Amino acid sequence: MAGYLVSDNRKVTTQRFLEMKQKGEKISMLTSYDFTTAGIVDKAGIDAILIGDSVSNVMAGNQTTLPITVDQMIYHAKSVARAVQRALVVCDMPFGSYQVNAAEGVTNAIRIMKESGCDALKMEGGVEILDTVKRILDAGIPVMAHLGLTPQSINKFGTYAVRAKEEAEAEKLMSDAIALDKAGCFGITLEKVPANLAAEVTKAVKCPTIGIGAGNNCDGQILVYADMLGMTQGFSPRFLRRYADLNSIITDAVGRYVSDVKSGDFPNESESY
Repeated sequence: MAGYLVSDNRKVTTQRFLEMKQKGEKISMLTSYDFTTAGIVDKAGIDAILIGDSVSNVMAGNQTTLPITVDQMIYHAKSVARAVQRALVVCDMPFGSYQVNAAEGVTNAIRIMKESGCDALKMEGGVEILDTVKRILDAGIPVMAHLGLTPQSINKFGTYAVRAKEEAEAEKLMSDAIALDKAGCFGITLEKVPANLAAEVTKAVKCPTIGIGAGNNCDGQILVYADMLGMTQGFSPRFLRRYADLNSIITDAVGRYVSDVKSGDFPNESESY
């Protein structure tokens, strides 16, 4: 059965990412962290699902993405992969799993792929991690790069503000993107960078760019599902569009359930054996 607004049931692959860019077809991407949500998102027609290390914030309540572990990422990625039939499933490599050295990065990458069943991995950073990226690619594992605001480096940045506004950082981002593209990354996430810079990068690289707070000229877009569905509150960056208000809907539903239990209305005779 085709998804909403999607007639092509073929499994989305890294090759199809490239084909979509070449055809000028925008790529839709959302995060998911559990079986139930991933199944819904996949059936709705999403092209790619990211098990983001944002699971650290959304599911575990941490202030940053840094505490999440390889074991925890595998647990969530495995849950998502079980539910997905069409979308490309990408898993973040968490902080500390690839920064030490290339050998450790390859070991962790292979483990995540073997144990989770996901289709590809995503890594934050530029030329600093290029050797590790190449080694992982050489192992036959597809890699999506991530440039701009890289949340794993939040303690270095000290802020979640827009990146690459200054010329030097913009030039480095461009050179990083070109290097990662040439190395063989199948995509590049651009987070919170000026729209004009994202547009230039998108034109300069062969692989598709996926934007989050990077304007409309990227080849695709990604959001955290809990944010775009209005489950979270108090987080309203300029790039976020809320497509529902599930916080209010869920709160109302739970409230009515509590009321019905307290009043003795639930369960009624027809709901009893």
